[in-house]
Amino acid sequence: MELLNNYKLIILLCLTLGLAPFFPQPHIWGKLKWIAGGANGMQLQDWFDVLLHGLPWLLLIRIIFVKSFRKNGA
Repeated sequence: MELLNNYKLIILLCLTLGLAPFFPQPHIWGKLKWIAGGANGMQLQDWFDVLLHGLPWLLLIRIIFVKSFRKNGA
């Protein structure tokens, strides 16, 4: 559970796995545009790819959410 609350590690994951490969555009950005366009032709491999590259971003959103409520509630 300590790893999920380590914001330094989460940010590192976002900047590496979350954005890789970097050129010509971040991979997750291309997948999100594909989904926004209707996800036509996406296969199971593509959905797994979205999960893999999107998980660090979800963890970052989670840690921001948790820390913001902890400060207000404590």
